[in-house]
Amino acid sequence: MTTKFDNLPDFKPLGCKQCLEARPLDLDITMAFQPIVDPVDKTVFAYEALVRGKDGAGAGQVLSHVTDDNRYTFDQTCRVKAIQIASALGIECNLSINFLPNAVYRPETCIRATMQAADEFDLPVNRIIFEVTEAEPVKDPAHLMGIFEEYRDRGFITAIDDFGAGYAGLNLLNQFSPQILKLDMELCNGIAGDRIKKTITEGAVNTAHALDIRVIAEGVETVEDYEVLREIGADYFQGYLFAKPEIEKLPLPDLSFA
Repeated sequence: MTTKFDNLPDFKPLGCKQCLEARPLDLDITMAFQPIVDPVDKTVFAYEALVRGKDGAGAGQVLSHVTDDNRYTFDQTCRVKAIQIASALGIECNLSINFLPNAVYRPETCIRATMQAADEFDLPVNRIIFEVTEAEPVKDPAHLMGIFEEYRDRGFITAIDDFGAGYAGLNLLNQFSPQILKLDMELCNGIAGDRIKKTITEGAVNTAHALDIRVIAEGVETVEDYEVLREIGADYFQGYLFAKPEIEKLPLPDLSFA
């Protein structure tokens, strides 16, 4: 698939030995974007950048090619492409980018390519959200804490993704104090008809709010689930009910439910 974003300039981060010796990425990737909506203002709070293959491969297929040898290069390439493409599309809200904590060697140097791209493409760092997925085991919690602290100090917004589906649960909130918490779609999907899901999710939302953490409900597919999630206090929403991800586009959400 050939697109107008094929010839974006390369950015190579500098600073540490691992950065300089990282293997080139042998995957041809691009980005899809999905809106995260604010039901109060009826606006798009952010677009999440989701990796896709230029050959049409989904995220799962792309991620299956990531190894210990190319993890760093993959992570850096995704960050820069997300910023470049979102900027070229005229993004006016926040941009949410997933990052692999085990791909970051030294936070202060591994962030350089992101900072360079944000500056080059006029996307303020305080409009960039970095999501770390709870589904990937963190090899070194102290290292992840250092990453979060460095990113916050630089002005980025930090978030924990897939909360409730992974390895650490509420302990992640205690250790890392993110600014945003994203509820796992398995908690959100079907919540309207599941008393246990509702009870667990309501507890998570109340805990997050007590810690001044905003909550995004993802994977919202029905009006009934949306209404329950809004009732229990979720701040923002993401899912097929509003819009599906679109490759190299910023899709406009359906806000008639908000």
